[in-house]
Amino acid sequence: MDSLDIVFTGFLISALRSATPLLLTLLGECLGQRTGVINLGAEGQMLVGAMAGYGATAAFGNPWVGLLAGAGAGVALSAVHALLVVGAQANQFASGLAVWMLGFGLSAYFGAALVGQQVTAFDSIDVGAAAQWPVIGSVIAGMTPTVLLALLLVPVIGLWFYRTRTGLRWRAVGESPAAARAAGVSPATVQIQAVLVGGLLSGLGGAALSVDYTRTWAEGMSAGRGLVAVGLVIVARWNPWWTLPAALLFGGAEALSLRLQTADTPISAQLLHILPYLVSLVVLTLTCLRRSDSGTPAGLKAVMDR
Repeated sequence: MDSLDIVFTGFLISALRSATPLLLTLLGECLGQRTGVINLGAEGQMLVGAMAGYGATAAFGNPWVGLLAGAGAGVALSAVHALLVVGAQANQFASGLAVWMLGFGLSAYFGAALVGQQVTAFDSIDVGAAAQWPVIGSVIAGMTPTVLLALLLVPVIGLWFYRTRTGLRWRAVGESPAAARAAGVSPATVQIQAVLVGGLLSGLGGAALSVDYTRTWAEGMSAGRGLVAVGLVIVARWNPWWTLPAALLFGGAEALSLRLQTADTPISAQLLHILPYLVSLVVLTLTCLRRSDSGTPAGLKAVMDR
């Protein structure tokens, strides 16, 4: 490969690794919002997933155990949100904020003992095709199993959501709970399932962040990624297929920010740190200004209009 290919390959790998925790959380939030449930607690779910995943990896020496533990912690915390908004009909925004704060507190308390511990990380994927396709092979070889898992989940969830009867039921609940109920579908059951799946994916995203991407634990380490995911669902048009490019907006901007910092640019490191959030905010603002309401699930509009 020439120098340009090497630079492009390295940047793409960095962008994919950075985008992976956000992509997993974004997929979960996309499914939840399509059934008419907004979960601001995705940030807290990422934090407990990151803490539980890192702790389990440190204890068992296996990053796969860490991913499972993170996913389980995310499901457990999302059950609180499901109980409040579906069971008790609580305000979704208030419940999400409560879950966020609960996740932050729990992760900070139980994660204090994890600071400074080392974990066994994933190895990069060994791909023999790198010789035949230098750029593609090098990108794949630079991935870890977590990145590959997140990329595979996009088409799996996309096909399930749009090509299966269960996916149709979920979309029907998001468009009109009354019509879905008349067709024999329980909106409450579907929404609980969607919130729990969202918790699983956001917890998995948190574990991917601590176990695979940063390979460390720090209090509040999700740094707003869960909230960014809630907003980027609009950019993705509530479509699982569009979650990857939406997540890559953040991942590419963060990769660029890190490269500029290592290149001794005169721009302040603090300003460069906000670049991925600024890019996400700008794209979200432009999307909101230019889009019509046709892509918003009708059930979600009703929640936002309350």
